[in-house]
Amino acid sequence: MIKKIDLKNSEQAKEVLQLQISAYKVEAELIEYDAIPPLKDTIETLQQTDELFYGIYEQNELFGAISIKIDHHIMDIHRLVVHPKNFRKGYAQMLLDFIEKEFIVDKIIVSTGCKNLPAVSFYKKNQFRLVREALIENRLKLCYFEKLI
Repeated sequence: MIKKIDLKNSEQAKEVLQLQISAYKVEAELIEYDAIPPLKDTIETLQQTDELFYGIYEQNELFGAISIKIDHHIMDIHRLVVHPKNFRKGYAQMLLDFIEKEFIVDKIIVSTGCKNLPAVSFYKKNQFRLVREALIENRLKLCYFEKLI
């Protein structure tokens, strides 16, 4: 079941933090860059974000989450995370499908490390097109994608 996550609730914020740390540690290894901002989050920093969070739950356990911001009919996916024990089980797809149906926008944008081949493949499979690449701190190449709706 997918439902909105209330980060003002400390328990829900803690669940999201634990989930994203598990997921972003895997990404950090894939892209060979451990300074990913979500790895530095705390419960307090999560609670201060203005992103909208939705989670996918099974037996009251958070298996995956997505966070978005919407501005001028453009949805920006800030986080799409699935617990490593649940990789390749369709949870990311369910979350993406949910936000695409839940919100009326003209375009969806997202970025990921170019070396994160599973994420790059996932977005391409879902009709996102690569619009640019950027080198960050001379060590990390980010791929920026968009999907017109």
